[in-house]
Amino acid sequence: MNPQDIKEISSVWTHATNIMVDHAEGCWFYDKKGNKYLDFTSGIGVTNTGHCHPKVVDAIKKQSEKLLFGQFNIVYHQPVIDLIEELKPVVPAGLDTFFFASSGAEAVEAAVKLAKHATGRPNVIVFNGSYHGRTHLTMAMTTSKTIYREGYSPLPSGIFVTPYPYSYYYGWDDETTLAFAVKELERTLLGQSKPNETAAIIIEPVLGEGGYVVPPAGFLAAVREICDKHGIMMIVDEVQSGFCRTGKFFAVQHEDIQPDIMTMAKGLGSGIPISGIAYKRELQEKWVTGTHGGTYSANTMACAAAAATVRVMKEEKLDVNAAERGEQLMSALRDLQRTYPVIGDVRGRGCMVATEFVKDGQPDAGTPKAVIAAAREEKMLMLGCGTYGNIIRWIPPLVITEEEMNEGISRFEKALKKVIG
Repeated sequence: MNPQDIKEISSVWTHATNIMVDHAEGCWFYDKKGNKYLDFTSGIGVTNTGHCHPKVVDAIKKQSEKLLFGQFNIVYHQPVIDLIEELKPVVPAGLDTFFFASSGAEAVEAAVKLAKHATGRPNVIVFNGSYHGRTHLTMAMTTSKTIYREGYSPLPSGIFVTPYPYSYYYGWDDETTLAFAVKELERTLLGQSKPNETAAIIIEPVLGEGGYVVPPAGFLAAVREICDKHGIMMIVDEVQSGFCRTGKFFAVQHEDIQPDIMTMAKGLGSGIPISGIAYKRELQEKWVTGTHGGTYSANTMACAAAAATVRVMKEEKLDVNAAERGEQLMSALRDLQRTYPVIGDVRGRGCMVATEFVKDGQPDAGTPKAVIAAAREEKMLMLGCGTYGNIIRWIPPLVITEEEMNEGISRFEKALKKVIG
């Protein structure tokens, strides 16, 4: 039976492929027919340690024999202590208190609720192109594509939008874009949400679903300065960019910025659902006990998997490998760009890389869609992103080798030739 013929599966899910996977290892999927696929999706940035990393699998097996579930409102358990001990040395300085949940949207909601309690203010500022989740609150905070909000209005109020510094889109140099975005953020505080009504400014340090955009150097520092000036909480959303994806444990560390609150998920659990926030302990006394929680908060099995995941990242220096493989990838893509000018821009940090397609100076959604389909014929899985759907994003597992990266680039080039000639 083809998976698409299973009528009992909800049609609300989109599906990039109809592949029925049997098993996976490292950077590779294997279907039930024995075909082998090179995975450059990482489950949308989840399997940073690769599929079924033996140390993570071993940690899950051992924990499953001791305690499957210890509800955290009722008992404490060792895995959450182990996870905190693994996280403390790698999160940005000053973040020393943790709350854990299951999904990225839950982490964002927790961060916003904390910011509102800490400041006593109602509003949140987000950036154009943002993606923060699919709950009602996080849909209201998401502006990357209308499909994520379609038909669900009215959404929660108190969310205001300001431009993200996207130099290639505007056609400006970074200096001009930086000045514009800072000016517009300041104008948002004058025209949309007064500082004394603004609880938080939430920003992705590398824009995710909105196009894998790296902001100009100095922008995160400018946001930090504005937050400090007005007593606003700076929330950094590292759900997609975290856990070595950009060549550092967290993307915000490229500029050594200290947020008040940071969200994390995806790469934290190697595929086991877990998310969290890290925040400054001084905020603790303002978050009223009992006003937030969840049945699966600090889930026992997920915490064990996450602690093992972070240990693997440290032991195998996946941040270093991500940086090296990212340089290899962007160099090769820029070589291809000279041959295929339909690739208008190549950008990224570490193994969070974008190829943006344009035609006659306008976003070209058709070519990347066709290239992704052609890559699938080459047994390579890729994903698109961006408001216009004109971007292919590169998010391979961070255990990828130099040889596997070259293989992926080769298959991508074959796909390009099929589509463009």
